[in-house]
Amino acid sequence: MSETKKTSSPLHVSPEAVPKIAKSERTRAAILNEALDFLWTRPFRDMTVTSLMAPTGASRSTFYQYFSDLHEVMETLLTMLQEEIFVAVEPWLAGVGDPVALIRETLSGLVDVCYQRGPFLRAITDAASTDSRLETAWLQFLVGFDDASTACIEADQKQGLIPDFEVRAVAFALNRLNAYTLLQAFGQRPRQQPDPVREALTRIWISTLYGAEWLEKKSSDLVRK
Repeated sequence: MSETKKTSSPLHVSPEAVPKIAKSERTRAAILNEALDFLWTRPFRDMTVTSLMAPTGASRSTFYQYFSDLHEVMETLLTMLQEEIFVAVEPWLAGVGDPVALIRETLSGLVDVCYQRGPFLRAITDAASTDSRLETAWLQFLVGFDDASTACIEADQKQGLIPDFEVRAVAFALNRLNAYTLLQAFGQRPRQQPDPVREALTRIWISTLYGAEWLEKKSSDLVRK
């Protein structure tokens, strides 16, 4: 079943944790939150500075005290998203022990983040098609995951956990599969339910890297040191 329609993003940006929060930090966070709420129901192409600032109660000129344009807002949110995703995928990238269990945990966390951030992911890719600066930021975002995945797979190959193959190409293919699947599943409304997406990606990653014999099991007897 698909989700019921919501009118605003369930996620919000918090000001920096400091003993006394400056008004500037609250205002900046309010702008970013309005951007998230806007993108939850409407495409980036419909966003204007006026529509973004109206709910905050601040003037249009206030926007330019924090951001040069709307694309800088998107770049800021993309950086925050990248940090969220790297936290989600850390178990497989940096963990020790059973790599099959680690990759299950990682893909579960990745799907959860992208389910929550789906409309924003779609807005980023749409905006990137019309703005070279944001396109570069999006490509760097993807390449960052290619680099991390490549290093992790190579390390597991050295330990005999993964068969020998050309790592970079496989990492690229798996990550682009993730990006396309997550965008299609969660980047438009109504979003698909996350469990089938999580299961599909998990089956592909485990069978490609560690072997199909572990698909029906929650763990394996492989040990990453």
